[in-house]
Amino acid sequence: MEREVSAVHAVQHLVLVLDDDPHVREALSNLLRSAGIQVSLLASAAEYLQANLPDVPTCLILDLQLPDINGLELQQKIVEKNGPPIIFISGYGDIPSSVRAIKAGAVEFLPKPFTDQELLNAVDKAIAQDEKARRKRSELAALQRAYALLSTREREVLPYIVAGLTNKNCAEKLGIAEITLQVHRGKIMRKMAAQSVPDLVRMASKLGICGVPLYLYQYIMGILTQYC
Repeated sequence: MEREVSAVHAVQHLVLVLDDDPHVREALSNLLRSAGIQVSLLASAAEYLQANLPDVPTCLILDLQLPDINGLELQQKIVEKNGPPIIFISGYGDIPSSVRAIKAGAVEFLPKPFTDQELLNAVDKAIAQDEKARRKRSELAALQRAYALLSTREREVLPYIVAGLTNKNCAEKLGIAEITLQVHRGKIMRKMAAQSVPDLVRMASKLGICGVPLYLYQYIMGILTQYC
């Protein structure tokens, strides 16, 4: 039985092979498994869209021509949902299709026939890309959870702090006492688990919080790189 996506457990990474040709699926499966890679096989876009994928670094080897939907159309759906990196394979690929696929974020577009090493290299690149994307999403989610802990006033104070204003200037801008500003500042640092103001600047930048002038951010990051 080919469709085993939801039954995959305790794997470090996964490669999905989506091709309507069973001989191609078998050949790719044998190659990848011989390299010690966990593989799940799919025959249609519908199977992919209904699959319960494990939460592990994943990539998708996708045929350009599918029985139920064009591979480029499926790519668009996958990109919209932060799906896995895609390696396109095709025996009918033309230059416009390959350009469109790469512009939309495909890791590689391999015209058939391709070598085993070309595919394995593409898989390594795609898995590494997904690992990096997952780390970024995880880090952003942790920052968002920390930011959610801030009170309304603390969220008002944060942009002034990361903009480089002194406690006195921050307090004046907000119309509060300096000692009150210092209390808010301490709570922000603790809730955000920031070790320093440059650390807080990094976090604010990743969260897209306004009030962080680009020149100041670059200046602080330059100092951080030199001395921290």
